[in-house]
Amino acid sequence: MGKVSVESWMAVDAARKLLQMAGQDFDKLKQQAATREFKPVPLGLTASMTLQTKLHTIDSQNVMGKIEGSDPAQKDEYVVYTAHWDHFGKKPEGIFHGAQDDALGAAALIEVARAFGKLPSPPRRSILFLAVTAEEQGLLGSEFYAVTPVYPLAKTVADINMDSWNVSGRTKDLTLVGLGASDLDDYVRDAAAEQGRVVHGDAEPQKGFYYRSDHFNFAKQGVPALSPEGGVDYIGQPADFGQKVRDEWTANRYHKPADVVLPTWDMSGAREDLKVYFAVGYRVAEADRFPEWKPGNEFKAKRDAMLKK
Repeated sequence: MGKVSVESWMAVDAARKLLQMAGQDFDKLKQQAATREFKPVPLGLTASMTLQTKLHTIDSQNVMGKIEGSDPAQKDEYVVYTAHWDHFGKKPEGIFHGAQDDALGAAALIEVARAFGKLPSPPRRSILFLAVTAEEQGLLGSEFYAVTPVYPLAKTVADINMDSWNVSGRTKDLTLVGLGASDLDDYVRDAAAEQGRVVHGDAEPQKGFYYRSDHFNFAKQGVPALSPEGGVDYIGQPADFGQKVRDEWTANRYHKPADVVLPTWDMSGAREDLKVYFAVGYRVAEADRFPEWKPGNEFKAKRDAMLKK
């Protein structure tokens, strides 16, 4: 099936109005869309639009570090950790510091690299630490690497992306955006279970987060890619605390100058999350086989074709 000419996200209120113009009911169609029997519904509407853009050319860089694997037969295979070091810079409304999104990720790259460096010996496969640029401008840095990789993607075992952080304390759970996509989920479940924690899917699947951060560019090229987030079931907090944390972040600090380091941050949960990410990367680097996409996943065919070459 070919793609439509124009693709975009649409706000819920706008979608309701559009479907109403076509004589359709949003809630009814949404309910139907949750079933396997659902098929696209022609709306019979046409639209015209004008897009005005300004182009700015900037030179920026991805920053990369590597710990070479210990196995001569597997050191040319790579587990990649990614985080983006950019944000929106300075605008009329202020400086966009990007502390939580994603300076914490850049710091996490350094700490994971430090942890790998302290091992008695490196894992069998090599570990690549990739701080990518221009994520906020459309995932440009990770896209550049994914289409012009320094190391072959057929030898790239997995990407573990770190672009969402819990700064509010320990949780009983861990969120995986795109849960069910690949064998990497099983690695996360095992590592989280060792901390007495459980894994669940995205708390807000309607926002399409799996397609909105740097791991997506690896996935598009067929590389199994992990997109973890902090949990929502906070230890010692009321049941609705996690949702309140998410709502406050989205309303007041996400992509705003207010994304700064706060004295209220409690990094104990982020520390536990990072231990999980380290364990996953280490175990994938030591495993006898590559992780695979689950049957039916949209990225599986590309990976299978890549590995057959």
